[in-house]
Amino acid sequence: MGRRVQRLRSRRGLTQRQLAEPVYTPAYISTLEAGRVRPSDAALRHLAERLGVAFEELATGRSARLVTDLRLRLTEAQRTLAGGDAEQAAARYAALLAEAEEHGLAEIEAEALLGLGECGIDTGDLTTARECFERAEARLADAPLPARAPAVRGRAVAHYLAGELRYAVYLLESTIDELNRGGLHDPDALLLLYASAIGPYMDLGAQVRAAQAAEFALALAPRVDDPALVARMHRSVARTMLAEGRLAEADASLAKAAELYRQLQIRTELAHCHWMRGYVSAQDGQLERAEAELREARAMLTAGRAGLYSSQVAVELADVLHRRGRSDEAAELLREVLGELSSERGAVHAAAAHRLLGIIAEDGRDSEAAEEHYVRALSLLERAGAAGDLADLCRLLGDLLRRTGRVEAALDAYRTGLGRGAARGTTTWGAPPA
Repeated sequence: MGRRVQRLRSRRGLTQRQLAEPVYTPAYISTLEAGRVRPSDAALRHLAERLGVAFEELATGRSARLVTDLRLRLTEAQRTLAGGDAEQAAARYAALLAEAEEHGLAEIEAEALLGLGECGIDTGDLTTARECFERAEARLADAPLPARAPAVRGRAVAHYLAGELRYAVYLLESTIDELNRGGLHDPDALLLLYASAIGPYMDLGAQVRAAQAAEFALALAPRVDDPALVARMHRSVARTMLAEGRLAEADASLAKAAELYRQLQIRTELAHCHWMRGYVSAQDGQLERAEAELREARAMLTAGRAGLYSSQVAVELADVLHRRGRSDEAAELLREVLGELSSERGAVHAAAAHRLLGIIAEDGRDSEAAEEHYVRALSLLERAGAAGDLADLCRLLGDLLRRTGRVEAALDAYRTGLGRGAARGTTTWGAPPA
């Protein structure tokens, strides 16, 4: 406080006497500037008036204008990220974080860290993303749980994309349970968490839980004012509709999400809608439309340097190309993107790439290469715990082994698949969150 008063006094060319009079003495100002006395609120108001600054600025060292400026810059960074430029957005969030830390603005620190985490998700830097979300949650440790929900959701998404499906579900379910047990029925927080749980549930083969989460999310939507959050919910719910064969409803849900994202000019999420609509079209046998949607999604994600998501879209595009009879083109695309995917980064899609390469190799009568790809896919899916995909892969591997005369090995593969897929829609975690 003393240094602050001295700095402002010197900047305005005032002596200690001029600052003190008529209420205080020069000796009091000297003692204050030396840090040997703590001024009362009345003294601070006198000093603030003489120094021409706001009371809050003198008391805390930060002006109201600073907080307003930082919030405006946060909005700019959010718009940059929404526009698809994750790298530029990350630079802006990092600068904001440094200033917020300098002035001790914990709330703005947390928002900047959340933004940096989202940038890490978009660019595929999952380790950095997870660390940023953890730091954001720590900054908000004293805030109510609903305020921490975006940080928890971010951590869960980072673990999910890294192939740690069960841990992602644990984070989301435990937070939902804590919200409900504490009577904190915050619609925004609950919608965010339920919608985020659908993807991991589906990949784990827990379709009953995914459908239940979708029901809760749809019920909460009318009570939520954030259109971006509602759009994300529609995109997630479409997955459960697809699993139930409700293709028209899934497409309608994605159309709602896409329209909201267009209005909000959120390009990365709009790209995800093109991605999902491509998947819906592929399931419906509309392969030409599916290819167009997936190419549009990939172009948008590549332009935004969203490398991990772009690689995942490429795997699904390759599947459509293969089904359209362009297997060589599909295999070339898969080999191109496999370097971007691994057990720690997009494990489920890395497994899908190896699965499709195995099918293409089988079509070309290269059983050895096919088996190698299937086994690599199996390892990735076992680590991630993606039960539904693993059961399907075991069937493919078992068929290949049986055709090449290895009946016992084929039986082992079939048994593995049956063990993983026999209880679809159930899990080992106990009762689902209410």
